[in-house]
Amino acid sequence: MILSIDIGGTAVKMGLVDHEGAIHARHEASVCFDHYQTPILTTVIREAQAFLARESAQIEGIGVSATGQVDDRAGAVIGTNGKIPHYEGAQIKRDMEAAFGVPVFALNDANAAALGECFAGRAKGVQNVLMVTLGTGVGGGIVLGGRIFGGTRGIAGELGHFTLYQDGPLCPCGKRGCFESYAATTALVRRAKEATGEADMNGRIVFSRAADGDQAMLAVLSAWIDDIAAGISGLVHIFNPQMVLIGGGVSAQEALLIAPLRERVLRSVMPRFAEGLQLEAATLGNDAGMIGAARFYLDCVRQEGTA
Repeated sequence: MILSIDIGGTAVKMGLVDHEGAIHARHEASVCFDHYQTPILTTVIREAQAFLARESAQIEGIGVSATGQVDDRAGAVIGTNGKIPHYEGAQIKRDMEAAFGVPVFALNDANAAALGECFAGRAKGVQNVLMVTLGTGVGGGIVLGGRIFGGTRGIAGELGHFTLYQDGPLCPCGKRGCFESYAATTALVRRAKEATGEADMNGRIVFSRAADGDQAMLAVLSAWIDDIAAGISGLVHIFNPQMVLIGGGVSAQEALLIAPLRERVLRSVMPRFAEGLQLEAATLGNDAGMIGAARFYLDCVRQEGTA
């Protein structure tokens, strides 16, 4: 069994995962219970030790999916934009190998989610996949030739932070007009507030009213989808994937989001790029990171074995 851990900003999830991507036991705990006075990695190691003891589990190794910018060669957190105290600089691989005595491999959570979908989700068996996750921000991952594309330091795949419009709003990353500023669900809610003048607005209200035929909400939704399609079309021209996966809670909206987005992306890319291209909703939900971390562990072990 592989101990697979998914470290988020507020909680850590972990499970015992087999070589087929099935989760056999689970555990979840808060990592912000004392407002991060206890470093996240300290909490993760303590909770993992208790989990393994409870399950009387023997593990071959550990795969870790972690929020933030993760150098997947060193297995360390190298960037968080200062959002989580006592986390940036966490030496996940070094400290967990010392604590558990087994190989440990770590990668960014969005990359892990993409890999998980290719391992045991909607993209199972697909070699070239682009995953875009729509939520409070926009994340994602790129799988090429069946392996996660991490770039020079393992931090590639920040799909929310290429410029969609140069004169766009200032993004928290410091740039203007980022894809995230237009494609995140927060951007959808902002558009809806501007269109209606209503302060009490959220994504559920937008989709519910649109489903009931509210013309203002349908127009807001259509403009939002146009911008998502514009960004994805550019990414398709760069990476030429077989499949684009849409993650996040809104991906459950097949009729109001996935179907029109699929149509607009296929219509807007050059014809040869559209051939065989699929755009689908991701299926693993909150398990994607854990399953992807297990797959990353297996890939790294195999690579080391053939090196």
